[in-house]
This record gives sequence, structure tokens and C-alpha cells, in this order.
Amino acid sequence: MATKMEIVHVGLGDRAYDIHIGQGLLGRAGELIRTISDRKRMMIVTEENVAALHLKTLQGGLAAAGIESEALVLPAGESTKSWPYFEQTVEWLLAQKVERKDLVIAFGGGVIGDLTGFAAATMRRGVGFVQIPTSLLAQVDSSVGGKTGINAPQGKNLIGAFHQPSLVLADVDVLGTMTNRDFLSGYGEVVKYGLLGDAGFFEWLEQYGPKLAAGDVQARISAVKRSCEMKADIVERDETEQGDRALLNLGHTFCHALEAATGYGDRLLHGEGVAIGCALAFELSSRLGLCSQEDPSRVRAHLKAMGMKVDLSDIEGDLPSAEALVDLMAQDKKVVDGQLRFILARGIGEAFVTADVPMDKVVTLLRDALD
Repeated sequence: MATKMEIVHVGLGDRAYDIHIGQGLLGRAGELIRTISDRKRMMIVTEENVAALHLKTLQGGLAAAGIESEALVLPAGESTKSWPYFEQTVEWLLAQKVERKDLVIAFGGGVIGDLTGFAAATMRRGVGFVQIPTSLLAQVDSSVGGKTGINAPQGKNLIGAFHQPSLVLADVDVLGTMTNRDFLSGYGEVVKYGLLGDAGFFEWLEQYGPKLAAGDVQARISAVKRSCEMKADIVERDETEQGDRALLNLGHTFCHALEAATGYGDRLLHGEGVAIGCALAFELSSRLGLCSQEDPSRVRAHLKAMGMKVDLSDIEGDLPSAEALVDLMAQDKKVVDGQLRFILARGIGEAFVTADVPMDKVVTLLRDALD
């Protein structure tokens, strides 16, 4: 039975765009991009793993609509999201004589999407770009909302710009080529949406999460659609993260500290850090009397049922002390006037932003988690 394509609209006035979610979208990429652009030549930025698996299909889909394409293939991995590769990408786009009315295609996971979007934002003071995310994490999170950027030695995503894509094509077929670990890393961001604002979605995930992980196409489309709807709703209310958009960082304050502590490498994937961070945020909320103890237990039970990392002990190798992790949190972009903002919860689906968190409670929580 053929699944239908779902469309989520991100309503941002003259920067509005659609997210298409479905099967076979790489082969239809040219036809779909034609609805927003009449350019006959496009530049693709991708990485070697994605290129080996899917670049031919994408270029064929573009060619079917009369669009020629050139591709820059970068190394895979988080280290690509850095100054040297940003410079290489910009130099390549300039060599391709990219004009302001052109579209650059970001074809990969979150690293490629963030890097390419930032390059597009700075080229000629802003060139349009299309996100074609190839990981679950990118399809539900990083490809939507216009956050672009690269990492600095001082921390993740500290150099960047808000630059909305012109179109997002989320082809769930490409998820079938992901490793189980990478897929579950993306699932960490899917769960986050239920935890921050939709208890009904979390309940749905408790029921259908295993099917989704096992490859059920309709379940995958439904999960990506609901995640994108929730993100679009928040981005429409708060595009540049002055208020509500910070809710999307549930679990991320802990996550970013853990990523810094593990060197942004394969020891801890981003979505794994988000899952652990969500479990810690709910545990902290419970200890502060904001939610019942049943809530963190339920969060942990679902993550464990999905075979995900939940505890600090699930991270290979030694971690720094609780105090050192808190110091790493202080490098977070969510620090305002020297105060670290946490996203806590009054229950599943009821997250809120606060700076009113006693740091000694955070240290105790992390000490207990490290034991």
C-alpha cells in the first residue's frame, strides 16, 4: 500500500516554507524543488557516506526535472562542522559562481545541514537553500527552524546564524540505510517532543516506538510529521529563541556538557545525550517537587524499552566530576546574564524554562548519577 506524502507548513510570513514527508522524495526532488525555483543548475553539499548511498538517486531526481547539479562531498562526522570545512564549502560555492537567486542543497544529517545552511546564510548575504535531511535526527529537528552554524573549540554551535530553508524534503526511505544506533540517536529527539509538549504523542510512542524502530514506514512518517508540527509551531511563535523556543532544548543542557566531556565523538551521539539529558531533567524536576516520581520512571522505562542509553554509566569510559560537568554547562548558549536556564517539567508534556534552579541540587543529582 502506497503511503501518502504529508506536508507541514512553517508559517513565517515571507520566509514561510513547507516540509514534505514521505517515501521516494529523492526521486521527486527536482519536481518538488521546481515549485519554488526555476533555476536549472543547483549545488549539492553532502558527505561521503550519504553520497555513496543516495547521491545518484538525488541527482537523477533533479535531472528528471531538467536540473543539472554539482556536488561537494565532505568527510562524515561532527568534526566537519568546523571552520576549515566551512571555508572549503564557501570557497567551492564561490568557485561554482553561486548567485543570490540560486539554491544550495544540504544533503545529509545535522552536520551537513547546519554547515551548508550557515554557508548559504553568509554567501552574498544570504542565498536560498533546501534541506534534504538523511537522518532521523535531522528530519525531526535540525533541518527545521533555520538554526545554522558550526562548532568552536569553546563549544557546540557557538558560530552561526538564523537562516530559514526554502524547502525541506524528508524522505523516510533513506532512514532504512541508517545503523540502529544512529536511528535510535534520532529517536532521542522524537521522544523529546512528547516530553516537552504533547503527553498524547509520548503515549503513542510508548505503543508504536518499537514498530517505528523496526522499520514501519507509516509509523515513521507519523512520528516525523508530529515532531515537525510541534517544532514548526514553536518556531512560528519564537523564531530566534527569545522565549518558547528554548523548550526545544529539553535535555540539551545536560547533553551539551556530556558531549563536551566526551569530545563530541562516537562515545556519545547527540540524540543519545538528549535522551540521557531528558531522563536527568525529569529526575531533577522530581527532586525539586515539580513532578511526581512516576514521571522520570516512565521516561526511563520507555528509553530502556527502546534499547537506548539512559544512565551516565551507559557512556563508555570515564566522565569528569559532577562539579566539572556543571562548569561545562556554564559554557552553554542558554546562559543569560550569567544564569544558566534549565528546561524542567511539571509532568510529561508540560515542560517550562527556568533559571531558578539551585546548583547544589544539580551537583548532587550528577554525583548520584555518576556513582
